[in-house]
Amino acid sequence: MKVILTQDAENLGFAGEILEVAKGYARNFLIPKGMAMEASEQNIKRTEQQRKSIEVKKIKAKEDALKAKERLAEVKVTIAQKVGEEEKLYGSVTTMDIAGELEKQGVMVDRRKILLDKPIKTLGEFKVPIKLHHDVTGAIKVVVIPEKAE
Repeated sequence: MKVILTQDAENLGFAGEILEVAKGYARNFLIPKGMAMEASEQNIKRTEQQRKSIEVKKIKAKEDALKAKERLAEVKVTIAQKVGEEEKLYGSVTTMDIAGELEKQGVMVDRRKILLDKPIKTLGEFKVPIKLHHDVTGAIKVVVIPEKAE
């Protein structure tokens, strides 16, 4: 079934693209979630007219992501965790912990955009990548320190 993407979809395509997908995928997922619309002749014409504004939005989104990358390069997140012997953490530092600390600093980042291969389980300083745009990936500095006993 041919559909027109109404928004960028990771691993699928960009807004305004016409794709051939399985009928079930289109009818049960893409169309109900508003990610795509059926590629009828009328919808194709409408999309062609909107293509310029879509291109402008893409360029603006990339510029915004580049600006955010510069701001994120200066961000330093410090997380205190309980530590056992040999400086191993009792728990681990996850994307949710990092997103929570960023939010406290006034930086709003979706935790799914934080690209942490595996949770951090040791003390130290780590560079954690954050996907800001499909072409732009920034990084923040995460410092894991031992929690002070009261």
